[in-house]
Amino acid sequence: MNPIDSALKLIEILATIAFALTGIIEARKKKMDLIGVYMVSMVTAFGGGTVRDMCIQHYPLFWIRNDEYPIGLLALCVCSMLVATQRTWNTVWMVRLLGVLDAFGLGLFCATGVQYALQAHCGMFVSVLMGVITATFGGVIRDVLCNEIPNVFKPTELYATCAFVGAASQVACLNIGMSDITALVVATGIAAFIRILAMFYDITLPKPLS
Repeated sequence: MNPIDSALKLIEILATIAFALTGIIEARKKKMDLIGVYMVSMVTAFGGGTVRDMCIQHYPLFWIRNDEYPIGLLALCVCSMLVATQRTWNTVWMVRLLGVLDAFGLGLFCATGVQYALQAHCGMFVSVLMGVITATFGGVIRDVLCNEIPNVFKPTELYATCAFVGAASQVACLNIGMSDITALVVATGIAAFIRILAMFYDITLPKPLS
């Protein structure tokens, strides 16, 4: 396996864990059973990448190619049911943890989305959009299943914008001659950093005039 494929694999694993944990936390807050928790964690972790792979015709889907992903998620869900009480999932520190995990999952998945799209010979702008889709669609499906308005569609802190900026920075880095791995790290860091800043300082897009 070449260095860029190894980096993509590592980032994909980290992003899967980060997003799966956000799904587990949301499902536990809604008092779902193990099946519900597993389903929500799966769609959160795999939803965006599945849409991306279907758009760029990258088959089999990334989580089907790597059956250790759904197996690992099941183990994570079982552990979550055993090691924490229901009250744990509604504490202030858990809400903050959810936000930070979501931010890093956003950054990690936007970077892999761009790289896979470029490898499929997509144009630069389409590759940026694939990064945004990879980073956000899992969270959209998670929120819908948990009966919440998706963060992407709410006039709250920046979300999809963070993924767009991160993905665009990755393409820019590649265009000025940076290595694929460096561009992946830069995109991940920028998207996650902007998202965390937006959460802590309540940064939003300008609201339309009424």
